[in-house]
Amino acid sequence: MSDTPPSSKPMTPSRPYLLRAMYDWISDNGLTPHILVNAAESGVQVPHQHVQDGKIILNVNAQAARHLRIGNDRVEMEARFGGVATPVSVPLNAVLAIYARENGQGMVFNEEAAPPPPAGPEKPDTKPGKPKLKLVT
Repeated sequence: MSDTPPSSKPMTPSRPYLLRAMYDWISDNGLTPHILVNAAESGVQVPHQHVQDGKIILNVNAQAARHLRIGNDRVEMEARFGGVATPVSVPLNAVLAIYARENGQGMVFNEEAAPPPPAGPEKPDTKPGKPKLKLVT
């Protein structure tokens, strides 16, 4: 067992978990999930002739995207562009949003920030027992 308390270990990024959850939610409601991708981000592999204003919208519906894999570091699939099957690979930090084509409901992602430095000793609360809230990104 590690001597490091669980609270001081860095957490894995939440984006892959949120992306998978939103994909399931949109699909489970019978809608078509699309992702908005920053095509200028390093490591993005998409057909550049379909990029507009540095971005591309990808239909990630199970019927449109073959071999879809939303991993912890990238989205990979085979998609058709103009009838031609094309491999697509997108680092998760390039995914800007996921939404339902039919109604626009979904989630916009912030740019991944570096994790905060380890916290020093905790300051005692001025009001004991008062809950604290933290913004988690």
